[in-house]
Amino acid sequence: MRKSGIIPFLINAAIFIILEIAALNMLRSNGELQNIWISKGSHVFMGTVWGSTQQIKDYFSLGRTNDELARENHELRMRLARFEQKEADERESSYSVSGNVAGGYRYIPAEIVKISTGSSHNYFIIDKGSVDGIIEGAGVITGKGVVGVIDAVSRNVSYARSFQNFDMSISARLGKEGSAGPMSWSGKGGSKAILKEVPHHVEFHQGDTVYTSGYSSIFPPDIPLGTAGEAKIVNGATYEIDITLFEDFGALRYVTVVENTGQEEIKSLENR
Repeated sequence: MRKSGIIPFLINAAIFIILEIAALNMLRSNGELQNIWISKGSHVFMGTVWGSTQQIKDYFSLGRTNDELARENHELRMRLARFEQKEADERESSYSVSGNVAGGYRYIPAEIVKISTGSSHNYFIIDKGSVDGIIEGAGVITGKGVVGVIDAVSRNVSYARSFQNFDMSISARLGKEGSAGPMSWSGKGGSKAILKEVPHHVEFHQGDTVYTSGYSSIFPPDIPLGTAGEAKIVNGATYEIDITLFEDFGALRYVTVVENTGQEEIKSLENR
């Protein structure tokens, strides 16, 4: 190769090498930029995924929180009811000649694991049994009223006849000092009952609160049950009064089993 041809060749080679280096630098720069965008994109994506996952976790956590709040609310209601009952018993004993208080009650919190609400003979099953001290014939209540009676007990669960059952009736009273009579589910919706055999001379008003009467070996007195509504006179002698219950049986979950510790003694006297 002649000397005159070498110079253009070297110039072209140098230009080629310079262009290659520039191209490689551009690729490297673009790669870094691309990495930056990929990194940012991945962070956004992961943030979105984490946020969605956290929302799902929060949703289910909210369900557990609601359950815990419902349980705590029920326990607080029952504590308040027991406190009010204790005060009432103390007032009664202060006016009693003998100073004796009507039999004490034992309370066992429980959770409903199965419930029937769509028939005329409804029931529910609770997660407490004989090992927890549950006995047949014990009452089942909430802070909003009477909900049933224990009919059968196994080791770990118990079967209760619901108040929404045509075979169940409780003794109820208009106000805390009014007239008492049997109250049973009307069958007309979950929150309706009928209070019967109230003498027609008794004065009451719609909206008056109805309570357990205490004329029972199962339930303590003065548990609020519902409010009085319209009434009709039956056989010209007594009222039948529509009652709207406080308890929503469709949302029923946490309950308290109540046992009259003097129930066996009462039964033994009644069977003589």
